[in-house]
Amino acid sequence: MDAALALEETPARPRRPLAPESRPARDEGQRPNAETAEPRDTNAKHVALVRRVCDYIEAKDGEPVTLAELARHVEMSPWHLQRLFKKVTGVSPRDFADAKRSARFRDKLRNGESIAGATYGAGYGSSSRVYERAHRQLGMTPASYAKGGEGAKIAYTIVDSPLGRLLVAATGKGVCFTSLGEGDETLHRALEAEYPKALSITRDDEGLAPAVEAIVAYLIGETPHLDMPLDVRSTAFQRRVWNELIAIPVGETRTYKEIAAAVGAPKAQRAIGRACATNPVAMLVPCHRVLRENGELGGYRWGTERKGKLLETEAEWG
Repeated sequence: MDAALALEETPARPRRPLAPESRPARDEGQRPNAETAEPRDTNAKHVALVRRVCDYIEAKDGEPVTLAELARHVEMSPWHLQRLFKKVTGVSPRDFADAKRSARFRDKLRNGESIAGATYGAGYGSSSRVYERAHRQLGMTPASYAKGGEGAKIAYTIVDSPLGRLLVAATGKGVCFTSLGEGDETLHRALEAEYPKALSITRDDEGLAPAVEAIVAYLIGETPHLDMPLDVRSTAFQRRVWNELIAIPVGETRTYKEIAAAVGAPKAQRAIGRACATNPVAMLVPCHRVLRENGELGGYRWGTERKGKLLETEAEWG
């Protein structure tokens, strides 16, 4: 299946604020995001300042740039710049630079350059950095279905795996659910409970064979990474947490406290735990790599024994 964990689109540059009467209508409750043309913060001075930062990043042509350097360029504290940039664009300066570098890398490949040439031409120090960045962001477009799976046509299959029976479900856009257990009926009920309003849920062993083969290969230790398209709903907070989980290198772990700090919510350790527990595509978004502060495994929706086995398998690749 095509890789889809990489950030597929460069975050939009901030544009001049629209006059209030010319702003596009927005449904009640819909949040602006980095992919839209309309900046979150429409203060003209803020937008102009962030545009200067974007110009500076682009002028570097892939060369690494630190937050401190950007802050000096606009004569602002790094902390204030980080907060303002994200308020205006919805992403951090680092994410913007990463996306630009990723887009430059893809453009060079499309123009016929070798992987090595594209790697260094885009500003990556090594091929490993390309792979690391490719797995740093979910890059998911909004889910193709509404809450509860409303409108979704879901296909699923159930197979044997080293950790018991494995269910994999997907829409036409990507994997939307994975589950481990002992009985097929229990797994099927869990899928129906996750998507009670789905238009249809049908079995398709042949169509999902590539996804299943990749996941089983990962579970038996034949490959260290799972890289396939996803189609899942998430809140903004869940998305931030899940991106941090994807960023944890294979063979390493983080604590709930470390993840909370990484997403800018150091006191939200319980919320981090809930985001892990509600992850519908565990393994693909590796919540098993998060441990308690004392090193204990902590909870796992499919049991701590399976969590421990997943970590043992990944440790061999660390």
